[in-house]
Amino acid sequence: MDMFAGISNPVEPQQLVFVLLAVLAAAVLRAFTGFGFGLAAVPVFALFMPPTQAVVLSSSLTFAISLFSLRTYWGEYPVKSLLPMLAMALVGTAIGVTLLARLDARQFQLWVGIAVIATCLVLTRYRPRRRQPVVGTGSAAGLLSGVLNGVFAMPGPPVIIYALATQPDPARSRSLLMTFFLFASALALVLYALAGFFTPATPWLFVLAFPLMLLGDRVGYALFHRFAGRFYRRVAVLVLLALGVVVTTRSLV
Repeated sequence: MDMFAGISNPVEPQQLVFVLLAVLAAAVLRAFTGFGFGLAAVPVFALFMPPTQAVVLSSSLTFAISLFSLRTYWGEYPVKSLLPMLAMALVGTAIGVTLLARLDARQFQLWVGIAVIATCLVLTRYRPRRRQPVVGTGSAAGLLSGVLNGVFAMPGPPVIIYALATQPDPARSRSLLMTFFLFASALALVLYALAGFFTPATPWLFVLAFPLMLLGDRVGYALFHRFAGRFYRRVAVLVLLALGVVVTTRSLV
């Protein structure tokens, strides 16, 4: 891949295949469930590229596909209701970016793997019930998601639990999540740029990965309409748990 010549920490051609396959699979998962792109993609990215490059690529793809697929989720959940969560997410993202700057590659892989495994265990044991949101719960979820957004480009876990607990309708829950991730990825990209995490490899990786992101989005959206929310939790948890175990093991060996 001559386009990466002279760029520090390049992704080798053989490794790039795995990165692109991860983008495709994670995009299908995201479009099908409303969440899971960062949870599925970042652990794989972390195996082949520096932590800062992994989070920038993940957030860039999430933001771009969120704009392209806006019509598939926009309006199902009111943006106004998300404003307190997004304000706290901004604070949390800034904290997370500061933490990311202090992690080396092995530490990043370890904590990404642990975060994914912990999320899977919570989702496995958690059974959503119809509940009215408690004052402050959304803001707390936004803050915690922001921290994970900044350090791992994985804002999902706290907001996923919040959405499942407060939105019994799969379409409304999916809209809440995807709307939140649109703004969360934008916040992350601004702060990553300010922190100097963008490199000459960033646009090339994005250009190579985004066509597969689009393809995965179309496939996942079709699956969502065909199967609705009947078994998406089980699929997502099994895939993510396997990834978490692989990445954690890799960081320890």
